Amino acid sequence: MTLAVIALGANIDSPTEQLKTARDAINQLPNLSDTHLSRVYSSPPMGPQNQPPFFNAVMTCHYTADANQLLTELQRIEVNMGRVKRRRWGERCIDLDIIQLGDVVIETAHLSLPHPGIVERLFVVQPMIDLLGCQHKVPGLDDLGTLRRRLTNQSLTLCQDVEL
Repeated sequence: MTLAVIALGANIDSPTEQLKTARDAINQLPNLSDTHLSRVYSSPPMGPQNQPPFFNAVMTCHYTADANQLLTELQRIEVNMGRVKRRRWGERCIDLDIIQLGDVVIETAHLSLPHPGIVERLFVVQPMIDLLGCQHKVPGLDDLGTLRRRLTNQSLTLCQDVEL
């Protein structure tokens, strides 16, 4: 079994409900067990600012199939939930990204692991710390604590009233 880290994000169409729906769909995937979900955080959008803030969480699990199969399954969940790509870094009802899959390092046209955006996304790093701790090492990168210290210029709010 391989540790999989999946980021969940949404900012339209009842975002926290979308995160719950995605969580439930991910929990139903084959080849996946022992899931854990971080706390939920809110952050300003990375891209165009004329959109609502994002709600983000991270799931960890054990996964026994390959990265491309997981990517296909997550993209299917996005489509089934009504995801429409409107603009780069734009609003979305759900966004599911594989952040890490064990020690796998992949660079293809469709998939990069670990996810290259982790080094610039506190809304991914902090929820990962919630589940894995500051000492967790991301393949080819630093530990999560070091990554977090580099992201002090980003805003992130713990959503204490949201429970998934």
